[in-house]
Amino acid sequence: MAKSISCSDAGKDCGWSATAESEEDLMKQVKEHVLANHTEIELNEENITGIKSLIKEV
Repeated sequence: MAKSISCSDAGKDCGWSATAESEEDLMKQVKEHVLANHTEIELNEENITGIKSLIKEV
């Protein structure tokens, strides 16, 4: 089952979303997006855990 996430899931005013076949592939997309567009977010262990909790199965 595919996995998906969007910035709006995290309460951000951003239209970005992504879907991937695995959590690992999805998190690669998330990290690229955060580094390019949300420099205010530090990708530390705590934030990554929070992001992963927002992943939905589609």
